[in-house]
Amino acid sequence: MIRGIYTGATGMLTQQRRLDVIANNLANVNTPGFKRDFLADTAYPEAPIYRVARGGAVYIGTLGPGVGTPTVHTDFTQGSLRTTDNPLDLAIIGEGYFVVAGEEGERYTRGGHFFRNAEGFLVTAAGEYVQGTQGPINIAGSSVQIAETGAVIVDGQEVDRLRVVWFPPGTGVKLGETLWIAAEVFDVEQPQIQQGAIEASNVNSVKEMVDMINVLRAYEANQRVITSEDQLLEKAVNEIGRT
Repeated sequence: MIRGIYTGATGMLTQQRRLDVIANNLANVNTPGFKRDFLADTAYPEAPIYRVARGGAVYIGTLGPGVGTPTVHTDFTQGSLRTTDNPLDLAIIGEGYFVVAGEEGERYTRGGHFFRNAEGFLVTAAGEYVQGTQGPINIAGSSVQIAETGAVIVDGQEVDRLRVVWFPPGTGVKLGETLWIAAEVFDVEQPQIQQGAIEASNVNSVKEMVDMINVLRAYEANQRVITSEDQLLEKAVNEIGRT
């Protein structure tokens, strides 16, 4: 019975963690370049159960002791492209990440909602410099064009080329604000860039709401398991123990 309480508790903790992930997905449904997260459950190894008899212990089966610590994974599916007609909005079609750099070093992002700062450099909303093959990209000029290949053309002259990198799924770490870090990245030799558009989040709000309802039901079910096990334990102590 005590083992049943622990099993139900692991289920409740897992559903609580899943609810946190879903809530974060929903909060970023309109964040450009955001990639949804999901949990992958792991089960503790099943424990053998024996019936104690006069002749010794008799094996009668196994019991699952509950859900192990779930791990968070990211869905890297391409989000839909939303046209903005802003020449500084950029979207990557296919694999790759923009490289941005600030005081803490290089970071990687799919969010291509960029700006031009007072010095004429291409930056993110937080002020990180968008990197080209020659470093921070200066776009001071009257017209800016970004070719599909990533070439940056200012007033008819190519000044730099966007640096687009890739890292294998599972090797990067999310930092928030659609930023990633990775121990090792690889340059994308032939990126495909679309100017005047941004990649929308790949979160499906309807699916996330359905998942949230299922999580709440699973949480309540585990809660009822704990309540039932607690009632059985109370009877075992107060009634059976007296006989």
